[in-house]
Amino acid sequence: MFEARFQTFSETADPGFGKARAAALRTQMRKQKLTGFVIPRADEHQSEYVPPSAERLAWLTGFTGSAGLAIVLDRKAAIFVDGRYTLQVRDQVDTKIFEPVAIMDTTPASWLTKNLRKGDVLGYDPWLTTPASLKSYQAAAASAGAKLVAVEANPLDAVWDDRPAPPCEPLWIYPQSLAGVSARDKIARIRAALENADAIVLSDPHDCAWAFNIRGRDVSHTPLVLCFAIVPKRGKPQLYIDPAKVSAKDSAALKAFLQLEKPAALIPALRKLGRARAIVLFDQQTAPVKLVQELEAAKGTARVAADPVRSMKAIKNSAELNGSRAAHLRDGAAMARFLAWFDSEAPAGKLTEIDAVEALETFRRETGRLEDVSFPTISGAGPNGAIVHYRVTESTNRRIGKGLFLLDSGAQYRDGTTDITRTIAVGEPNREMRDRFTRVLKGHIAIARAVFPKGTSGAHLDSFARQSLWEAGIDYAHGTGHGVGAFLSVHEGPQNISKRPSVALEPGMILSNEPGYYKSGAYGIRIENLVAVTKAGIKDGEGESHCFETLTLAPIDLRLVDTSLMTRDELKWLDAYHARVRKALSPLVDAATKKWLAQATKPLGRK
Repeated sequence: MFEARFQTFSETADPGFGKARAAALRTQMRKQKLTGFVIPRADEHQSEYVPPSAERLAWLTGFTGSAGLAIVLDRKAAIFVDGRYTLQVRDQVDTKIFEPVAIMDTTPASWLTKNLRKGDVLGYDPWLTTPASLKSYQAAAASAGAKLVAVEANPLDAVWDDRPAPPCEPLWIYPQSLAGVSARDKIARIRAALENADAIVLSDPHDCAWAFNIRGRDVSHTPLVLCFAIVPKRGKPQLYIDPAKVSAKDSAALKAFLQLEKPAALIPALRKLGRARAIVLFDQQTAPVKLVQELEAAKGTARVAADPVRSMKAIKNSAELNGSRAAHLRDGAAMARFLAWFDSEAPAGKLTEIDAVEALETFRRETGRLEDVSFPTISGAGPNGAIVHYRVTESTNRRIGKGLFLLDSGAQYRDGTTDITRTIAVGEPNREMRDRFTRVLKGHIAIARAVFPKGTSGAHLDSFARQSLWEAGIDYAHGTGHGVGAFLSVHEGPQNISKRPSVALEPGMILSNEPGYYKSGAYGIRIENLVAVTKAGIKDGEGESHCFETLTLAPIDLRLVDTSLMTRDELKWLDAYHARVRKALSPLVDAATKKWLAQATKPLGRK
């Protein structure tokens, strides 16, 4: 039911639950001789989307954001969030119990350094903590004269009486026709990347999904099966997974190239590698420190570094790219139906943000191929559109009136993952709205048209998207693009387009192209398409050059375009893009949508 989807944790809980739960946790902490405890918003895999059984931070505090961390001491507590959630955290959390802290200004480690006392005992769950986080806690505890200890039993779990059971959804084999490469070939590539290491631990379920061509439904929005794996340099990989998730048929298929093991066998396997003095690779972003500690305690050598599988997964093969193109064509038809419907209904002023979310998902479901939405839809009318990662709830649901409406959404189809943002005018936009929208569009086109030499990173391109905004003395506070998976995570690394340093963009990588502008309290603008890196094929060029193929197919609102700000080449690109959209989508939509589409993609002409 949609109703449940739009409720926040705090809206469904009893008043004062934060105080009661913090008190219960402190009682349990005393039983375990702890004066402090760290509660990250994480599961054992540091996943973006976690199962209900791992929503410890939400249970304790009421905060439902996708990133955060709480620290409970015997005398005070704090919750740390990034800039996306500074407003949400105050709406959802009892600030008399949990002090909201902006993590950009004060890190958990610096807060601990200031607030721990000599003799304090700070506990952490080693299954939910990465080696890098552990180092920061160790330094803070040492500075304060406190002791840091790993807990065998999480004290929060001991007081969470109605904690849901861990997910146990069946995995399924992802067909090679969509994966493009067999699991055996992928395993061989992983082994080749081990170099002088003896094995690698795959702690990221995305890695396991890609490497073994499996998918599942253990979490929302991403088709993952939660599991661990060890890939040795020689011998079969071991997949550590609940046997209840694997059917007899799939078990037989998997056993052809790997060993199926129960999750409880993972620690003994690492101890065995340790006793053999093995060198084992761990992913610095997702590996639980518990696994590193167990290997090192058994005299093995842990090498915690960048995950080589992440880079392999980022470069899509021809089957994955073709699947993405098919998914975007299907998704584009659903988007066109939605946009036509929205244009006919929104002017009456009766639609709400939730109405828009429900309608778009309905159009996607009617394709008959929708597996899930790829993330919670951002549906922001007026000032809500200015909140970059806004998520509509029943309490924030706003009626869509005259002005701008921002809709950022995506879908999971078995052949591809989509992510698209459109900003839509309701009524007549004012001059400022058209100016800002056109500057964002100019940045979007600059990325779409970019041609760049091999070895160029997203950091080199990011300013292309901002130049027109900078000329007006404005900017946006998020990256220009993130990586996207092939029927996997809609937020995939290591590729990105942003100000921060990143890897070189290589053919086969899929990224978003989404510059924006946000006027606090008024409106937000973002235009997002997905693009694939491809070879440019420049005649007489010296060295290899790359460019982008735009995958997303949906009209960009021409009512918001100020043609006087655009160059001839920019208008040419926009007209060509709309001609492509019209040609591709017209055969796939009903007559009314086709008529709307013709108007929405009409040429603007050339200067």
